[in-house]
Amino acid sequence: MRQPDEVLLGFARALRAAGVPVTQDRSQGYLAAVAELGADDPRATYLAGRATLCAGPDDLARYDQVFHAYFNARDGLPRSRPAQPAVPVQSSLPATDESGEGEASDEEVVRAMASETEVLRHRDVASLTAGEKHRLAAMFATLRPRPPLRRTARHQRWHRGQVDASRTLRSSLRRMGEPAEIAWRRRGVRPRRVVLLVDVSGSMSGYADALLRLAHRFTQAYAGVETFTVGTRVTHVTRALRMRDAERALIAAGETVPDWSGGTRLGETLRFFLDRWGQRGMARGAVVVVFSDGWERGDPVLLGEQMARLQRIAHRVVWVNPHRGKSGYEPVQQGVLAALPYCDDFVAGHSLATFAELSEVISRA
Repeated sequence: MRQPDEVLLGFARALRAAGVPVTQDRSQGYLAAVAELGADDPRATYLAGRATLCAGPDDLARYDQVFHAYFNARDGLPRSRPAQPAVPVQSSLPATDESGEGEASDEEVVRAMASETEVLRHRDVASLTAGEKHRLAAMFATLRPRPPLRRTARHQRWHRGQVDASRTLRSSLRRMGEPAEIAWRRRGVRPRRVVLLVDVSGSMSGYADALLRLAHRFTQAYAGVETFTVGTRVTHVTRALRMRDAERALIAAGETVPDWSGGTRLGETLRFFLDRWGQRGMARGAVVVVFSDGWERGDPVLLGEQMARLQRIAHRVVWVNPHRGKSGYEPVQQGVLAALPYCDDFVAGHSLATFAELSEVISRA
């Protein structure tokens, strides 16, 4: 029988392998809490881990899954699972212990349904460590955004649709009036413009890097994407994001934007955008995507008026809120309440998985 501390530390390592950011201090705190409550009480052991090993609400579901897979608490003291052939956990990264060195042979095997990569796809980007953000940056290449399409006035040949009388008649005349094969046509399609307005104020600082990476991915995927940052002023960063290398593009965009982590005046900045760019044609008939949490320091009435202007000229208005997908969220911010009546879609945008869903919303617009 293994010692209780050894079993509990093995559980902490298993949690870390499943994507929960368990540090050395949290592991020691867990041991102290279990020693205080008593290791013979399964319920106390479970609650002590939730209180000391989980960094936030997003970790609780993974904690429950790993706890039930690792512990057998039916007979009192939690003990390790019976010895069995090692089953490798699907992961693109090596498992590490508190010292940072891999010791997979000494760790208990956890049958996880998702790999660390899949877990990272659903993590809130604002809560990631520097190493996790670096791995997530490489995963943006998995996004495959498709442009929304619009019909044009011109027609093109097609195998069904409307009868192309002119082409059918010309074909018949070339045959000296003999009946010819009926020609068909349909209205052509072309990509619809997409305009991205990214809030870079202080309340959005944890998401700004990921959102600009998403904008860079859209810009590289197809032409017709225009990106602006909004905060206390409006900055056009499309030229910087057209650089093929993402890191160089973000550095160039950062040097262009003068109001990083400043205040939020969405009403004033949106009015400036519409007066200078939007009303003249950039937003007309486009899919306009606003990335913001809605913490408006200016007049919310002005924001509502400008959102009404935007809705009248845009084909579709999408509002992306990073808190939308979190449990218990309610749209109570004044900016969100003022803007929602004029939005066609109100979606989440806090993880790579929600960015993929947003891509589908835009492509179907």
